[in-house]
Amino acid sequence: MPTINAGTGPGHRRPEILTRLRRTAVPWATPLYVGGIQLGAYATARLPGPRRTELLRAHSTNVANLRAGRWRTLVTSAAFVEHPLPLPYGAALLAALGTAEARWGTGRAAGVFLAGHIGASLLVYGGLRAREHGRPAHGPAADAPPDATTQALDVGASYGFNATVGALAATVPHRGIRTAATGGLLALAAAPVLRRGRTFTDAGHLAALALGVAMGAGMRRATGGGGAGTQQG
Repeated sequence: MPTINAGTGPGHRRPEILTRLRRTAVPWATPLYVGGIQLGAYATARLPGPRRTELLRAHSTNVANLRAGRWRTLVTSAAFVEHPLPLPYGAALLAALGTAEARWGTGRAAGVFLAGHIGASLLVYGGLRAREHGRPAHGPAADAPPDATTQALDVGASYGFNATVGALAATVPHRGIRTAATGGLLALAAAPVLRRGRTFTDAGHLAALALGVAMGAGMRRATGGGGAGTQQG
């Protein structure tokens, strides 16, 4: 009497087919997000200059807002950009976030983006606060005007974008390509930080990329070395 292999029956194939369909699903959150911030940028560009600056500053992850406990800016700052996205940057953002959403699922891709954005913002904030505390209490330096970065406009998707790119590079299956990609990206992000005219945003980009690489490495280990088949949500 022939035996029935439970692993090859119709009931087993159906979940496998559904899994494949999920992996090839077209990303939907990415175009909504990128399109939303682009439309928002065009809308805010029509506001009077002082009103536009006030709006962007209210959602910035600058020292003044975080020191005052306006922690919501850690999330809302990712929904605004200072200027409409240039076509090359908008295309790169769509490609990176869309690839992450297709590979990992909407929930996990959004988690990587937000963790990189929030984590880098907090690291930059900590560095700026430490620099504030390092100012002497007396002398000419103590009488200097407050650092302009305290009230700086700090909005945009770049921290989350860098974290996503770092995580994608760290989940490349081929070890040699993965090492070259992550090393090259970290070197590119570190170069602006090492120059004399560096800004806090340069440090934030490096921090976000490093966080993304760490998250990608964690996902790769959790899935036994593969990053493409970890889609959830």
